[in-house]
Amino acid sequence: MTGSDVGGTIPSPTPTLRWTGDSIEIIDQTRLPAELALIDVRDTATAMDAMERLAIRGAPALGAFGALAVVVGFDEAAPRSLDEARSVLERLRTQIGDARPTAVNLRWAVDRTIDTALGTPAATDTATLRERLLAEAQAVGAEDAEACAEIGRLGRQVLADATNIATHCNAGRLATAGIGTALATVYAKAAAGEPVRVLASETRPLLQGARLTAWELTDAGIDVSVVADSAMASLIAAGEVDAVMVGADRIAANGDTANKVGTFVHALAAADAGIGFYIAAPTTTIDPEVPSGERIAIEQRDPDEVHSVGGRRLTPAGAGAVNPAFDVTPARLITAIITDAGVLRPPYGPSIAAALAATRGPRGRAD
Repeated sequence: MTGSDVGGTIPSPTPTLRWTGDSIEIIDQTRLPAELALIDVRDTATAMDAMERLAIRGAPALGAFGALAVVVGFDEAAPRSLDEARSVLERLRTQIGDARPTAVNLRWAVDRTIDTALGTPAATDTATLRERLLAEAQAVGAEDAEACAEIGRLGRQVLADATNIATHCNAGRLATAGIGTALATVYAKAAAGEPVRVLASETRPLLQGARLTAWELTDAGIDVSVVADSAMASLIAAGEVDAVMVGADRIAANGDTANKVGTFVHALAAADAGIGFYIAAPTTTIDPEVPSGERIAIEQRDPDEVHSVGGRRLTPAGAGAVNPAFDVTPARLITAIITDAGVLRPPYGPSIAAALAATRGPRGRAD
């Protein structure tokens, strides 16, 4: 497929997540690339476990998954009255919505799904309420897929002269309900027949770049090379990278951006080398209630993820470990933020406010 209107349409034989009719089927990303295994999520405990283990991860994918997980939790509880149903949904709002605190899309999608279902006119029975929950949850995923395609279209325009693109963590189809955010640009360029090569940092400690980004790009037939995290800066300095593009888990109102830990280092290297450093994310990842990166809650994960690789401990007994899941890149280091609402540029306060005003309507996309 070629043409200037291509948003990015590399097909995926196995979707990252899908609604089966009464459950959520997801790829177990902890088992990639060795094995393509699926998980059938039919209860809240399985949904919570999948998010905690990062079997499902990536802010937009967590939003789409969390919205559907509300339906699963509702079915599991089988409330017999509307009062009981409302109690169940408030429990699920907190239980599912707060499972991953840094990824703003999760709580946003859960709130949207529940609030829309409980909105006016009020449902007259639990069956109608459940229908509303499912319809809104499916709308969340569909809108994310559309947003990804638009990000790919715009990203291809912004990076028209870039062939060698560096990225960190995984912001492709495995992290969204569509073709990805940062990798949407890559897919768009490949779909248009343009040359593109990806340098994927390994992304310690859980190796999302080495395992997931490399897997999905090779699966799509796109040139990708894995780079040790500590080697990316030297490649950027040597002129082997045309641009750096990453995703985001939460963007503050001033443009400060939380992404997988290690992103900040790549941003500093890009600034020193004078190349573009780009964030690609849907507007649902912007949190206007957080004024700056200092106010973004950073998830602290199990130290054992640092101590071990593949189940084998590498560090000596008695040594401690610190394991923040994310870091914050200051807005001053970001060349542009590519969103479904357009390409946002500094100063980010006004450009973000304008984008949100243009995209967040009465349907409650980010209420």
